[in-house]
Amino acid sequence: MAKALPLVAYTDLESQVEALERDGYAYFPAVINSEEISELRAVMDRLEALEESFDKHSSPQNGSGFLNKIINNSFNRDPLFLQYLDKPQLIDVVETVHGSDCHIIGMQSWLTGPGRPDQSLHTDWLPISLPEDVATNPRVKIPIFITTAHYYLDDISEELGPTNFVTGSHRSGRSPSGETEWQGGEEMSILCNAGDVVVFRSEVWHRGTANTSDQTRYLLQVHYAMRMITQKFPPYLNRFQFDDSILAQATPRQRRLLGEHGGGAYD
Repeated sequence: MAKALPLVAYTDLESQVEALERDGYAYFPAVINSEEISELRAVMDRLEALEESFDKHSSPQNGSGFLNKIINNSFNRDPLFLQYLDKPQLIDVVETVHGSDCHIIGMQSWLTGPGRPDQSLHTDWLPISLPEDVATNPRVKIPIFITTAHYYLDDISEELGPTNFVTGSHRSGRSPSGETEWQGGEEMSILCNAGDVVVFRSEVWHRGTANTSDQTRYLLQVHYAMRMITQKFPPYLNRFQFDDSILAQATPRQRRLLGEHGGGAYD
C-alpha cells in the first residue's frame, strides 16, 4: 500500500505555480461544497454514453467486471458544467501557466465502480523527451503545455482507488517504464476530501489505483492547454457541434475557454 502524499495547500498564486513547476501538481482544498457535489453526481448519473463521442459505459450487468462510465465533452451535455471551466483560484493558475488565451482541450465525467483494477504509472503526454541530466538541470525549464484538474467528488480512501503521484517525476525527461519511484521518491496516494481539487501537468508520473471498496468513485476532470494545442472534442471532422442552448449561457471567458478565440498565428 502506498503512503499518503502530504498535501500542502498554497494560498498565493506564485506558490501554486511554483508547486506545479517543482512537484508537478498543486492542491486546492474545498473548492466546491456538498450541494455542488450532489448536483454534479446526479447529473453524471443521468448522462448517457454517446458512441459517436467515444464515451464509455461498461458494467457488470453488460458483461464487464466493473462499472466504468466516461462521458466526454461533459460541458456540452448540461449547463451545470460551465462553471467548472473557470472556477476561482484554479483558473488563475491555469491562465498563468498556459497564457491568457488558453483553452480547455477536454472534459470528462468519470465513474469507476468496485473491481476497477490498478493502472500502471504513466504520463498523459510527454511533450519533450530529454536525457535525465538535462531535464534535471535547474537552468532547464520546460513549459507547462497541458494540465488536468481533478475534482474529487468523494472522500478518497485507499479502498476507493486514489490517484497516485511520483512527486517531481515530470523532471525525469521521460515516461516511466515499469518503475514505481524516481530519484528515491516513491509513488504516493492522494487521500483528499470530497470537493478538493488537484491540478497536475501532463508529464508527471501518475496512475489510478484499484477500487476495492463497495462504492463508486465520482470524478470530474478538466484538461487545459496552451492555445496552440488542439482541442479534443470527438467526434471529429466537423461532426462535433456545440449545443447552442448551453453556449448561450456561457460567459465571455467560458466561451474563450471553449474555443472562441480572436485571430492569431495560423488563423
